[in-house]
Amino acid sequence: MIEKIEITQRFNFKRLNRHYECFTIDLVNRNAYYKISERGSGDKVLDESPLCDDSWIDILVDLREKMNSEIYSLTDDEIDTFSHCFESLRLFEDFQSERFLYFEKLELIYSCIVIIYSTDGYEEYSFKNNFPKNWPEFAKLLCEIFGFDVLHLNHQRKMATPLFYEMKPDGVYLDGERLQLRSLEFGHYRTMPYELPNPRLIVNFEEGSIEGYIQKRMSDSDEKLILDLLERYHVYCWILADYHKKSLARDPDDLEGYDWYLEMVFEGDVIWHLFGYNDYPDTYVHLAHEVSDITGMDLLEIATISSADIELFDKFGDEILKK
Repeated sequence: MIEKIEITQRFNFKRLNRHYECFTIDLVNRNAYYKISERGSGDKVLDESPLCDDSWIDILVDLREKMNSEIYSLTDDEIDTFSHCFESLRLFEDFQSERFLYFEKLELIYSCIVIIYSTDGYEEYSFKNNFPKNWPEFAKLLCEIFGFDVLHLNHQRKMATPLFYEMKPDGVYLDGERLQLRSLEFGHYRTMPYELPNPRLIVNFEEGSIEGYIQKRMSDSDEKLILDLLERYHVYCWILADYHKKSLARDPDDLEGYDWYLEMVFEGDVIWHLFGYNDYPDTYVHLAHEVSDITGMDLLEIATISSADIELFDKFGDEILKK
């Protein structure tokens, strides 16, 4: 018999703007509540450059407003309904948990841990890409019981994760249609001594501008070149576990080295975001070499990556690109 369920969700937005929350459903004590102590670091929206896309701000503000100290009481009928419906969903039947660490070298825009306590013990499930097949149905059940969107399904539709979207080497797809890329932002910065993470490159496809270390009006050939590079090195797929083999194989030499982020925003304000702690996806170095050849600048900072790590990036990147 299920006694308690804890749902811990983590959202990563523009650099230091993150949100952590834990919602507990306590069937024994007939209530549900947020663990306010799980709020985590960062309680303010940082001021951003006016050049940056701000699609994430409304989401972050709403997430923080929803997380309050209210106790939601449950009636016997609601507990019976929830228990029966949850059992019928078979939410984690044949589900394979993904690897999860509280310190991730490559953090995605969304990750989740669900712990189910029962009279027989407990089970823990974690996922970032491999969503349970009935996750939307579970979200609807929670909304019916508690009257609000506990799993933030409304916001999930604005985030490029495999829940609603498909990542392919040539783009992000929704219902078989490729989404148009509106903007791209990349930042890379030292952590020791600490630097505030300012963007190095902002590409606005709608306004036809490139800002940051390179400043120019974007020509048609510039746009084609950038889109070709993203496709050639499977950048849209960097959030998938198959592109993190190097990070699983070896820790960087200096864990207090450099952090970086990449954010892309697509039509409909759909946000794709990846945040890295001194480690990178498998084809990052391949892309960095070509960007350096084209621009004459080490924009992706491969000079900060050790030779031992470069060898692994070459190995795993080659395996992907030669398929």
